[in-house]
Amino acid sequence: MPISFVRAAIVLGLLSTVGPIAIDMYLPALPAMTTDLAATSASTQLSLMAYFVAVAAFQPLYGPVSDMIGRRRPLFFGLLLYVAAGVGAAFAPSIDVLVALRFVQGVGGCACMVIPRAVVRDLYTGVTAARLMALILLVFGVGPILAPFFGSLIAEALGWRAIFAVMSVIGVAALILLTVALPETRTADKRLSSNVKTAMAGYAELVRDPHFLGVSLVGGCALSGFFAFIAGSSFVYIGHYGVSPTTSSMLFSVNAIGFFSVAQLNGRLGAAIGLRRMVRAAASFFWLISVALLAYFMAGGDSIQVLVVGLFLAFASLGLIIPAATVLALENYGPTAGTASSLLGTIQFGSGAVAVALVSAGTQGSIVHMVGTIAVFATIAMVTSMTVLRGGQSLPAE
Repeated sequence: MPISFVRAAIVLGLLSTVGPIAIDMYLPALPAMTTDLAATSASTQLSLMAYFVAVAAFQPLYGPVSDMIGRRRPLFFGLLLYVAAGVGAAFAPSIDVLVALRFVQGVGGCACMVIPRAVVRDLYTGVTAARLMALILLVFGVGPILAPFFGSLIAEALGWRAIFAVMSVIGVAALILLTVALPETRTADKRLSSNVKTAMAGYAELVRDPHFLGVSLVGGCALSGFFAFIAGSSFVYIGHYGVSPTTSSMLFSVNAIGFFSVAQLNGRLGAAIGLRRMVRAAASFFWLISVALLAYFMAGGDSIQVLVVGLFLAFASLGLIIPAATVLALENYGPTAGTASSLLGTIQFGSGAVAVALVSAGTQGSIVHMVGTIAVFATIAMVTSMTVLRGGQSLPAE
């Protein structure tokens, strides 16, 4: 059954939202969870890092499996695991149990992160794929924009445990959407050439490809800067500046709005100046704003307005970097799109786990530590983009 461009964007965008919602929805409740479970801020943030580690570790499994048996069945498995872990997390008696269940939830949720990227490569390539990826981000962006706000409302009305119950309900809705709206895009004839041997050979080829590794690192470090903000934002806004959880979630959403709005420029800019040149320019802008913010706060500045505006500008540039970097990384790997997408996701979320760990290791609510971590990853993204993305050629439209 064929699937239209717009329908693909909507369905893949909604499915892609499931995993990130498990990151964003409970952010405003982190301080309350710390108190309720008699935990430290570092151990509470460990529940976030456990999710990232699971996503990074299990993407290499989902990709090849989806190449071998198709895209739908691994998605069903991941969503069922995600729902079950969410229910368990709602009743977690301690921070240790919660961390373990968050790991399991990440194992399930990462299926909805890696496989939709492979579906995009099944359907399109080049600038058209970048445009579809941007539209997916637009749909997907509704989740990160609204999730913290609704998470804060749920936590205030019903307590933080109800947030995980709502995550499970969302997982069930995704199962229904998958059942009725997404046909199999990995056809039987393509699956015949996919097996464990070809998967291992595919990974061997990928790790020897400096272009793939470099572009994946650019996107991964850009995303990790945002993950550093995710890990530290609630403690900075609520703990340092004293804003309410609801206000904190709104300030978080401002950055998400910038990110997903700018992402819609991918198609036009990519066609006009080339995806490579666009990524280099956006990575340079991300670095410039991040370093300027770090210099301001290291010099003793303490304005929440400067922080919000600066982060908005920095993270808006990620809307150009991440979709285009994904397309550039996968452009030469159509037959093994699932495998390549898996390793791409592992690099992204592996570096994201490092970013969360760095923020968690700092002083609770430290703006300099959070912004400094963002600046470090922005620097790596900028330098790597200048190294691996020389030239300005555009990819073909199809």
